[in-house]
Amino acid sequence: MKERYEELIDLIEKANYEYYVMDNPTSTDAEWDSWMSELIKIETEHPELKRPDSPTERIGDKVINDFQKVYHQTPLMSLSNVFNESEVLDFDKKIKKEFLNPTYVAELKIDGLSVSLIYKNGILTSAATRGDGYVGEDITHNVKTIKTIPLRLKKAVDLDVRGEIYMSKKSFEKLNEERAKKGELLFQNPRNAAAGSVRQLDSRIAKSRELDAFFYHDPNTICKTHYESLEEIKSLGLIVNPHIKELKNIEEVLEYIKDWTEKRNTLPYEIDGIVIKVNDIHMEKELGYTAKTPKWATAYKFPAEEVETKLRDIICTVGRTGQITPNAIFDPVKVMGSTIKKATLHNYQYIKDKDLKIGDKIIIRKAGDVIPEVVRSIPEKRDGTEKEFIIPEKCPICYHDLISSKSGIDLICPNDLCPARNIESLIHFASRNAMNLEGLGERIIEDFYNMKIITDFPDIYKLKNRRDELIELEGFGDKSIQNLLDAIENSKENSLERLLFGLGIKGIGSKMAKTLAKKYQTIDKLIEASVNEQIDIPDIGPILIQNLKAYFSDPDYLQIINELKDIGLNMNYIGESIKENENFLNKKFVVTGTLNNYSRNEIQSLIELNGGIWTTSVTKNTDVVIVGENPGSKYDKAVELNISIWNEETLLEKFTDFKL
Repeated sequence: MKERYEELIDLIEKANYEYYVMDNPTSTDAEWDSWMSELIKIETEHPELKRPDSPTERIGDKVINDFQKVYHQTPLMSLSNVFNESEVLDFDKKIKKEFLNPTYVAELKIDGLSVSLIYKNGILTSAATRGDGYVGEDITHNVKTIKTIPLRLKKAVDLDVRGEIYMSKKSFEKLNEERAKKGELLFQNPRNAAAGSVRQLDSRIAKSRELDAFFYHDPNTICKTHYESLEEIKSLGLIVNPHIKELKNIEEVLEYIKDWTEKRNTLPYEIDGIVIKVNDIHMEKELGYTAKTPKWATAYKFPAEEVETKLRDIICTVGRTGQITPNAIFDPVKVMGSTIKKATLHNYQYIKDKDLKIGDKIIIRKAGDVIPEVVRSIPEKRDGTEKEFIIPEKCPICYHDLISSKSGIDLICPNDLCPARNIESLIHFASRNAMNLEGLGERIIEDFYNMKIITDFPDIYKLKNRRDELIELEGFGDKSIQNLLDAIENSKENSLERLLFGLGIKGIGSKMAKTLAKKYQTIDKLIEASVNEQIDIPDIGPILIQNLKAYFSDPDYLQIINELKDIGLNMNYIGESIKENENFLNKKFVVTGTLNNYSRNEIQSLIELNGGIWTTSVTKNTDVVIVGENPGSKYDKAVELNISIWNEETLLEKFTDFKL
């Protein structure tokens, strides 16, 4: 029985590969149906035989309660963007500052949803979205329904591979036709349809959407070039885009871009640009990363589609800091597959520079194919009915007199009790990068604020005492209320940096919040910190120090913090602690070459845990350059600037009394 079971899996896998990947089937539909029926029968009668890579895993009969978090083994960084030939050449110049004669790989930028797959011993064990780059959502149950993604690789290897899940134009049109017949809301574009399909709790829905995927990166490859690593990925049974190309220089990259700019509409799927990557893996590792993006790759974005519409009104909104932002309201129009009807105008100088009048015909586009942007007005189409926008003197929400910002560019509502400011503060506090209160979205916060259910941060944690009141509200059931209360309760255990960011201290972003949390470990120590202490913190300036002092000197803010303490919120940093290692403390480090004992991620973690600062470029401010095998130009620059150089033995000595 076991031999027949194994044989059936091999037959079905071979048939699936030939049909969905190679588009060259050698078996009939009737044969496939017969094999699958027999396989299901064996698994039903002998469940002990069922393998985790069984083709029956693709049936799509799994329903989950919610999406679990997945911590990426290697971060999924976003790419920087370039928008024209000049910026492509600038990217090449930056590479050539470090390496002579780099070669490149150019890839079509698939317009879909990023995914990370983990294979253990050749078996698919996990699939996750990008999320914030460090933590994504587990979508394994849905990814297993995508027939072009192998449940078992052709070799029994461990693999962490990155790719893009997408929906073909044909599948998108078919899906919207079916939704139209049922009277359901249509998807705006294939990317949104793919993302919405992957984020379904019921895998049967994902299976019905006919998704597909291309794979483009193995962060742990041992190949010498990126192109070779793609060939290796392909040999394992994963689909690599057929139009990827090795290119000798940046001139060939520009030709590739020109070619596909003209041919993009001939493809059966959507692309929104071209990805350019350094081909040499050694160069890639040497170049490293900025805080957000790899230095060895960038994405050329196709020119934005521009569309004409009519500006109907300009309305003002109030942010959590009191800043007044004008927004354009225009006739709904479709741009790059999405229908949009409003866009920010940033400030009043922007309105003046664009020569905008209410009633104007205007040109809009999506900046970077994402953010709606008003490009310009069309003065020649005015008929005399257009009206000048009048700069307000009072807050549109609380009617308090407005004041000018220190820069003189923006208007500010100075009223700390302005409802709009408070609502925006609550929204920020609940956001993903702050306290991550799933289920407490913008609309719910606004409703709860207007109903005086939530007026400040502590009120959020008192919602459990108002459960009977919440159940009476439209759109709330037992399950949704319980999920919300669970998320609120769980957030009490968040590490200090999330709370610091959520408090909304002016100028303190998520990165600085983490730096402060690591430095002081508890909120009490941060509150008590002197200005002289804070001056020594990397990347903090006098303005941020003043903002911290002003916030922690305000009795109203201190009262909120004390209330949150009493409620039971964690006020301590619970991540990795920094060790006061004098060999590393506040020194800037650069690594060049290959180290035998540490990966790049490990060495970065060690340096930071010992109080050092990880950087990727050698400058006069660099304190130490750590040199491994086959160092690049960073070593030469360190010698030129007389910077201290450590080899791996020296590094190990400096770590002697300190451990991860």
